[in-house]
Amino acid sequence: IEIIAEINHCPRLTLNEILQAAERLTRDGADVIDIGCNPGETWSGAADAVRALRDRGLRVSIDSLNVAEIAAAAAAGAELVLSVNSSNVAAAADWGVEVVALPDDPATLGGLDDTVERLTAAGVALRIDPVLEPIGFGFAASLGRYLATRRRYPDAAMMMGVGNLTELTDVDSAGVNALLLGFCQELGICSVLTTQVINWARSCVRECDRARRLVHYAVTQGVLPKHLAPELVMLRDTRVDEPPLEEIEALAEEIRDNNYRIYAAAGEVHVVTRDVYLHDSDPFALMDRLARSGPQGGIPRGLDPGHAFYLGYEMCKAATALALGKSYRQDEALDWGLLTQAENRHYLKRRRDVDGPADSSRSEAAS
Repeated sequence: IEIIAEINHCPRLTLNEILQAAERLTRDGADVIDIGCNPGETWSGAADAVRALRDRGLRVSIDSLNVAEIAAAAAAGAELVLSVNSSNVAAAADWGVEVVALPDDPATLGGLDDTVERLTAAGVALRIDPVLEPIGFGFAASLGRYLATRRRYPDAAMMMGVGNLTELTDVDSAGVNALLLGFCQELGICSVLTTQVINWARSCVRECDRARRLVHYAVTQGVLPKHLAPELVMLRDTRVDEPPLEEIEALAEEIRDNNYRIYAAAGEVHVVTRDVYLHDSDPFALMDRLARSGPQGGIPRGLDPGHAFYLGYEMCKAATALALGKSYRQDEALDWGLLTQAENRHYLKRRRDVDGPADSSRSEAAS
């Protein structure tokens, strides 16, 4: 499935901003950069934007119904026009590029057959987008129209714009993208148009890039899209690995060094070091108890501010893992799927003497 990534409201952006956005989207997996124009306006900079993107080796489309904008963009190297219906179909043969045929009335597909017929008669390459509607505004029926269009045009190239769901639904976008691309894969829809405007959809291109690989393999190999690629499993982990309480308790009895081990298990954060084993569901309460676990109820030897910050950071990660159903391993990043950012193992580098020379500030990673 080809990913077309739209840069919205390009007339409001500088050329440099458009180029930077295009480079980010391309790195994230976009195959085509779509120049989004403003309805009701004629943007004089369309050709310059397309030409600058083409000079960088990028494939470009334009999303506009404005004949003047489209003609300028096509002449500058745009390879696809996303919006063609009865209002501008007469000019399509002059552009010399592929177009996306839209219905005049998405609710009934009114005008679509006539537009397709006129484009075909003029020898214009086309793909069809019946238009996906938002939930509550005809979403289910619009899926049915994709099915109906495929039955009517079994060999036609088709496109789906997924933004009406990813941008207009209060839900993280990854699952929505996976479902819609699965639908596209099964129906032979060869391209999707996506955008990244609202914050919860800020990684849509990366999500579509992973989802298209997942659903392609599942459909072509006849297997479930499960346990194949975990990158879209982001909030919760596929499986939670945590040590049994018996192992933590046994470790607490055996430890003779001053390194701190942190675990997340049985709904609590556990801290283990020599002569200390504390656990609590509240990391703040746990830190308070740790700060009073030294001689005469004071601060333990070696627990300086820097080390305390490190332990607090790790406890926070452990508490987050417990809250969300994720695996926690000390000194490792939590697994956020494709959004994971590696950590540089936050060991403190100083050496200090605690019961003799030792790297007491270095914490061992939990197994």
